[in-house]
Amino acid sequence: MLLSSQALSAERGAVTNLPLPRYVSMKASEGNVRRGPSLSHRIDWVYKRRNMPLQITAEHGHWRRVQDRDGAGGWVHYSLLSGVRTAIVEVELLNLYARPDPDAPVNAQLALGVVAEVRECQIEWCELSAGGYRGWAPKGAYWGVEQDEVFD
Repeated sequence: MLLSSQALSAERGAVTNLPLPRYVSMKASEGNVRRGPSLSHRIDWVYKRRNMPLQITAEHGHWRRVQDRDGAGGWVHYSLLSGVRTAIVEVELLNLYARPDPDAPVNAQLALGVVAEVRECQIEWCELSAGGYRGWAPKGAYWGVEQDEVFD
């Protein structure tokens, strides 16, 4: 797995030793977001979208502080999260190209708000998969990967 230089120099989580911040997704179809890292803390709201991309910003025991694309967040139990990378489309229509090239044929278009699995990222493009369709999209039109992030 290749990571950007920013990811290599990032802060590490005290529990997992993984980079912070980092992206994950909701494994569960519903998850309580708490004010602090324990069951005794108040539930501020409930995430209700399976596979929604989230960014982990801190760790404490079995709890992860997360935030969504709007910057809202709180503490979620780690069992509700998955390492599967997803991204949410932030433009009206996002073209998925056959290759990471704007002149390549368009395989599909994803609408605003669609959550897609992120399969691979190069310097300027990521390969996304949603609804049985797969293709490459330039970075910047979806939330769930860093601009300089590279992985396969």
